[in-house]
Amino acid sequence: MTTNTSEKADAQWMLAALAQAQAAGAAGEVPVGAVVVLDGHVIGAGRNAPIQTHDPTAHAEIAALRAAAQHLGNYRLDDCELFVTLEPCTMCAGAMLHARIKRVVFGAPDPKTGAAGSVLNVFAQTGLNHQTQITGGVMAQACGDLLQLFFKRLRERQQANQWQAGRALRDDALRTPENRFADLPTVPGTSCYLNDLPSLSGWRLHYVELGQSNTQPAGLCLHGPNTWSHAWRSQLALAAEKGTRLICPDLIGFGKSDKPKKATCHTLGWHAQVLLELIEHLGLPQVNLIVAEDALPLARALQVLAPETVSAIDLAQPDPLTYQAQDAPYPDNGHRVGPRALSCLKIMPITNPSVRDIR
Repeated sequence: MTTNTSEKADAQWMLAALAQAQAAGAAGEVPVGAVVVLDGHVIGAGRNAPIQTHDPTAHAEIAALRAAAQHLGNYRLDDCELFVTLEPCTMCAGAMLHARIKRVVFGAPDPKTGAAGSVLNVFAQTGLNHQTQITGGVMAQACGDLLQLFFKRLRERQQANQWQAGRALRDDALRTPENRFADLPTVPGTSCYLNDLPSLSGWRLHYVELGQSNTQPAGLCLHGPNTWSHAWRSQLALAAEKGTRLICPDLIGFGKSDKPKKATCHTLGWHAQVLLELIEHLGLPQVNLIVAEDALPLARALQVLAPETVSAIDLAQPDPLTYQAQDAPYPDNGHRVGPRALSCLKIMPITNPSVRDIR
C-alpha cells in the first residue's frame, strides 16, 4: 500500500513537471520541465529556456532550484525532492548535489548526456559529501513521447517552411470569415486580436476585453471544448455593471481565433502558455479564472504554470448558445479540430486549491 501511494505521488508531481515541459515546448524550447516539492507542495517550478534567455544554464532543473531557494530563503534545499521529465545532465546533477536535494525523480532517460546512469552517474560518487536518492523511469513513456513529438513537429515545420517558401496561406484556410458572426447579438466589451505572442507562431488570437483598471485581480473567462467567448455575455454584462475588468479569450481553434487543422497543435501546456503570455501582454499582475466546468483541466494547467498569477478559480455557468452561435465559428468540419482535440485533453489536479462554485 505504501509503495502504491508513493508511486501515485511520484506520478502526480511528474504531471506537474510535464505541464512545465509542455509550456517549454510551446515556447519553442526543448520540452523539459521540473518541480521541487517539499511537504506535499510545489515550492519551485521551471522549464527549459536557454534559447529564449540566451543562457546555456537555463535548464528546467536550474530554474526550479532557483525558485525553490527563493521561496525558502535558503540555498540549501534539505528534505526537498526534485521531479524532472528528462534525466539530468552533469551541470544540473551538480547543482542538485550542492543544494542538498534529498531525492531526484526523472522521467525519460537521456542516452546522450544523462548523468544519473545513462552516460555516467554523478549521484553514485560515494566520495561526495552529500548523497541524493535517484528514481528513474517515472512516466517515462509520456515524458519521452513529448520529446519525440516536439522534434517530429520541428522537422515537419522545417520541411513545410521549405515547401511554402514564398507562398502565402489564404486567410480562410485557418480563419472563420467575419460574415459568419454578423447576425449574432452584440457582446459587451471590445473585440481585440493579436498574433505576436511568442507561442502563437503567427496565429491570430481573439479576445473580448472590458474595463481598464489593474488595481484588483482581473477576471479571465475560460471556455471549454463545446463553446467560445460568445457564451460569456452575462459575465461581461455583470462586469460592465460593476466596472470591473474582464477578459474573455477564444482559445486557438475556437470562436474568432485562428483554427490550425492539426490536432497535435493542441496541448494543455501550449494553451496555458498562450494564456499566460496574453496575461503578461495585458499587464495583469493577478487574475481570477472564471471557468466552465469542462475548462477546469486547462485552468489547472495555467495555475501550475503561474501559481503566483492565478489568485482564484471560480466555476461559472456560461450562457447557452443558439445553434447559429454554436455553429458560426466552424464553416466546415476541418475547422472543428480544436473542439475535438481539447475534449480529449485532461490533467490530474496538481494542487488542491479551493474552486469556488459561483454558478
